[in-house]
Amino acid sequence: MAGILAWFWNERFWLPHNVTWADLKNTEEATFPQAEDLYLAFPLAFCIFMVRLLFERFVAKPCAIALNIQASGPQIAQPNAILEKVFTAITKHPDEKRLEGLSKQLDWDVRSIQRWFRQRRNQEKPSTLTRFCESMWRFSFYLYVFTYGVRFLKKTPWLWNTRHCWYNYPYQPLTADLHYYYILELSFYWSLMFSQFTDIKRKDFGIMFLHHLVSIFLITFSYVNNMARVGTLVLCLHDSADALLEAAKMANYAKFQKMCDLLFVMFAVVFITTRLGIFPLWVLNTTLFESWEIVGPYPSWWVFNLLLLLIQGLNCFWSYLIVKIACKAISKGKAGKWNPLHVSKDDRSDIESSSDEEDSEHRGKNAHTATATNGTSGTNGYLLTGPCSMDD
Repeated sequence: MAGILAWFWNERFWLPHNVTWADLKNTEEATFPQAEDLYLAFPLAFCIFMVRLLFERFVAKPCAIALNIQASGPQIAQPNAILEKVFTAITKHPDEKRLEGLSKQLDWDVRSIQRWFRQRRNQEKPSTLTRFCESMWRFSFYLYVFTYGVRFLKKTPWLWNTRHCWYNYPYQPLTADLHYYYILELSFYWSLMFSQFTDIKRKDFGIMFLHHLVSIFLITFSYVNNMARVGTLVLCLHDSADALLEAAKMANYAKFQKMCDLLFVMFAVVFITTRLGIFPLWVLNTTLFESWEIVGPYPSWWVFNLLLLLIQGLNCFWSYLIVKIACKAISKGKAGKWNPLHVSKDDRSDIESSSDEEDSEHRGKNAHTATATNGTSGTNGYLLTGPCSMDD
């Protein structure tokens, strides 16, 4: 074990040339990041999770009820032993061949069986109240940590001149504010890592899991080799849009459509600007070029930058999804009003609302009838779609 630890903490990997771990031991004059500091994140992650439960129960839920958000879930599928067995033991999404077989076996039409499976899937989905409470918790935390980050960074020289991230590196003392900021962010990501398995399941689960994993590794990595200064820039920049997204979800759940539309547009603008513009031109520029000029490359420098490039790849993927949702919303709303939430079923991630789809079908038929009656051409694509909860 001692040999493994010695290999893992090899100074030639973690630190610049001619720097040793002994040089970064805490003294009376200065405090430096120590790997053992990160153990504090685990009990704090548990505390954050408990605070979340209390917040959702005693703060978010009363707010949701005050906004007339109901706790009732979707329509319950009628009991059927054969379909229930197929659902639980074989598949939740039967193909056409299986649907035809079940139709003959039960003497039901295929559409009724499809509706049963849709309703049965929705029974396992959370209510709007549950989703509102989760979004309100995330909104509150993101707003707090982003506000703290801005207040902390505006007093630092490296916000205004990123070259200060590398002057006198790695002999940069650790301040109490920086330590608190890092441990708080790391604890939150650990709490998300565990709660993701119990939270609302979304279709981007795998991508989000990878994002949390990379974020935890990046925060830990940058703390251990004292790249915390540039790390704070990365954290604050990536927190800037998150609160707006959660606020848009809350407005959607509360049916404040105009507010939701505005918040979604603000979120899209901030997200794309910060992650496709500021992040590569400001942060990646200093980690790749200014650090090379001032400090020079070494093994962990390459790993750190590869992680940042992976984060940038995820940023590009999510920006693509945001633009895709916006374009679909615009195209669907050409015959009606603008609504970023009304996109195709393929872009839903929270819930397949059978009642919404049935209502949409009914409205679509009415719209078609009215069109034929009035002699106008075309159909209103906006009417033929159900709401998306914006959790992509």
